[in-house]
Amino acid sequence: MLNPNLTRRRMIAIAATAAGSAFLAGGRTAQAGDPVRWYGSALGAQVSIEIYHPDRVEARRLVARCVLDVQRLEQQFSLYRADSAICALNRTGILVSPDADMVALLKASLFFADLTDSAFDPTVQPLWQLYADHFSSERPDSEGPSPQRLAETLAKVGRNRLLVSADRVALVERGAAITLNGIAQGYATDRVVEKLHSAGLSTTLVNMGEIRAIGARPEGTPWRVGLADPDKPGTLTETIDLVDRAVATSAGAGFRFDSTGRFTHLFDPKTGRSPSLYSTVSAIAPTATEADALSTAFSLMPLSRIRDIVAMRPNVQARIVEAGGTLIILGA
Repeated sequence: MLNPNLTRRRMIAIAATAAGSAFLAGGRTAQAGDPVRWYGSALGAQVSIEIYHPDRVEARRLVARCVLDVQRLEQQFSLYRADSAICALNRTGILVSPDADMVALLKASLFFADLTDSAFDPTVQPLWQLYADHFSSERPDSEGPSPQRLAETLAKVGRNRLLVSADRVALVERGAAITLNGIAQGYATDRVVEKLHSAGLSTTLVNMGEIRAIGARPEGTPWRVGLADPDKPGTLTETIDLVDRAVATSAGAGFRFDSTGRFTHLFDPKTGRSPSLYSTVSAIAPTATEADALSTAFSLMPLSRIRDIVAMRPNVQARIVEAGGTLIILGA
C-alpha cells in the first residue's frame, strides 16, 4: 500500500544543519554570537530556521512566532491534514471567504501555470490519486492505468478548472482537485523570511522545504547549500553559494509509484505521464515561491523553453543534471 505521506519532492541539504526538534546551540553553552536554530517538520518536509540576533531570548521569541505562522499556513495548504482548507476545497469544490494566503498562493500558482505553458499546474491532484489507487491495487498493471482511465482523469485537469477570487475559490469540474505541494513550501519559506526581515534581521537561512537566504553568513561568506543526488543517498551533485536568493530542486526520484521509476510524482498535465527528461532540476530565484514552482515546471520542459523563461525572469537560474550526470546551467 502506498504511504500517502511519501510525497517529498525536494532534494536539498543545508551543509551545517542536522535533524531534531529543538532550539540548538551547537551542543555547547550558547555564546552571544551563536545562531539560534530551530528544527521540526511542516508541509511534509523537515524544516529549519537559523538566525543571528544579539538577544537570544528575543531570537527564540521571533522564531516561535514564525513557527506558529507556518503551522497556520499548514492548516491552509496541507494535503496531509483532513481538516485543512485545501482538503475541504477538494472535497466540496468550493471555499467561501478563503484565507488571504490561500488566495495569494492560488493566484501565484495560476501565474506560474501561465508562464510555463501549464507545465506547472496546481490541478494535477487527480493524476496523483489515479496513480496512487492504481499502484495500491492487488495486481497493478506495470504499464500504469488504462488509457480510458487516464483520459477520464485528464478531463479533470487544467488551470481553467480553478477559479480564484478574494471571496471565493471554486473547482468547476466534478472530481477536480488541487495540490500545492509544488509551491506551498516555497511560499511558507518566503513568509518566514518576510517576518524575519521586517524584524530587522540581515543574516538568516530559512528552510521550509525550500531554502532562502537573507544576506550572507555573519563572517560575510555565502551560505553553502548542497544539492543531493537522488540516485546516491547521502551524496551531493554539487554545492552552491546562496546570498539573498532561494533555491528549490525537483527530481522524479523524489517519489516513485513503481519500482522502475517510470511513474513518479512529476506529471505532465497534457499527457498525464511522467517524462524522465532530467535527473534533477534546480531553480535559483529571488523568492522561494518562484524557485519552487519553476523547479517543478522545468522538470517537464525542453531546454529551449527553459532558456526562454530564464531569460524573461530577473535573477533566475536553472541548474539541470541530465541522466548521464552532465550539468547544464542556464541564466545568471
